[in-house]
Amino acid sequence: MEVTERTAGPEALPPALAEHLEAFVAHLRSVRGLSPHTVRAYRGDVTALLGHLAAAGSIGLAGVDLATLRSWLAAQRAAGRSRGTLARRAAAARAFTAWAARDGRQPTDPGPRLASPRPYRTLPAVLRPDQAAAVLRASEVGAEQADPIALRDYSVVELLYATGVRVAELCGLDLDDIDAARRLVRVVGKGDRERSVPYGVPADRALRRWLAEGRPHLMRHPPPAALFLGARGGRIDPRIVRTVVHDAVGSVPGTADTGPHGLRHSAATHLLEGGADLRSVQELLGHVTLATTQLYTHVTVERLKAIHDQAHPRS
Repeated sequence: MEVTERTAGPEALPPALAEHLEAFVAHLRSVRGLSPHTVRAYRGDVTALLGHLAAAGSIGLAGVDLATLRSWLAAQRAAGRSRGTLARRAAAARAFTAWAARDGRQPTDPGPRLASPRPYRTLPAVLRPDQAAAVLRASEVGAEQADPIALRDYSVVELLYATGVRVAELCGLDLDDIDAARRLVRVVGKGDRERSVPYGVPADRALRRWLAEGRPHLMRHPPPAALFLGARGGRIDPRIVRTVVHDAVGSVPGTADTGPHGLRHSAATHLLEGGADLRSVQELLGHVTLATTQLYTHVTVERLKAIHDQAHPRS
């Protein structure tokens, strides 16, 4: 039987493999506390692996050995998957086989011997400080008519840039996560890790206007705990936040299209360019390792080189 990547969903897997998949997903949610987005990514990758296994004629995990893992990645590579996708799928496979071995579902764990290409670490696109300021001014102008949605959108953009929080973290904020007296927001990040992030005076003004003049008009009864509300009064959806940011950035001529993650990149880069140390930025962004935060030092070096090339007479 020819081994090919199976494109069907989990429902097309043999029952035994589907049961292993669902048990693994439950482990990711309840034990590891991963975000819904991360769980979906793991589910998709492991579904593809188990589909490959089923296409080879296996109905259980006994067939998951190093040769099978390698042939699966080879099929991915032949299908034109990027280095980043291959690296992510290999990581998902290693997580799955480690869990299966610990849970007694297979006798050994072949995952540690599975090599994968390192993904290219590309520099994130960021707004210049003047561009970020222009985006925020445009959002503030939109809120001048005191429309509840416009007030919310302005507050969302200000808080994203002020804190550098992830879009899921912003959408998960409740009213009692805001300490207005100290201008701090309590954020629950990946792995349910909590951190406190400060925000500045402009974000504070935007938040106070939203809470006093905007949020009461969108509230339904009983009042929800969420800080930011959608048009129907429920907790705001990440898709709405992405649209808000894309529209705000797109309203400023000359800016590259970017979303909430672009504002996060911009906030981190501007902090470092302003003299903040890596450890502080790591804490603010909620990075587990300093290596992730160090990516932003490459951004600032690239900017410094560009300025040098433009300004130095002997560049």
